[in-house]
Amino acid sequence: MKTQGKYGVQYLRYWFDEKNHKIFCLVDAPNAEAAKRVHREAHGLEADEIYPVTEGS
Repeated sequence: MKTQGKYGVQYLRYWFDEKNHKIFCLVDAPNAEAAKRVHREAHGLEADEIYPVTEGS
C-alpha cells in the first residue's frame, strides 16, 4: 500500500481463490506497467496476467 501512490496506482479490492491458490486484484492504474512495478517493488511478485477493464453502466 505504501508503494502504490509513488506510481499513481490504487489497489481497490482483491479476491483469493483458495481451491486454485490464485489471487485476483482490482487496480486503478495509469497503465499495466505501473501496476506491475508496484507489485515488483512492494513484495517482489508480479502478476501472471493483466486484463484492462472498464466499468459498465
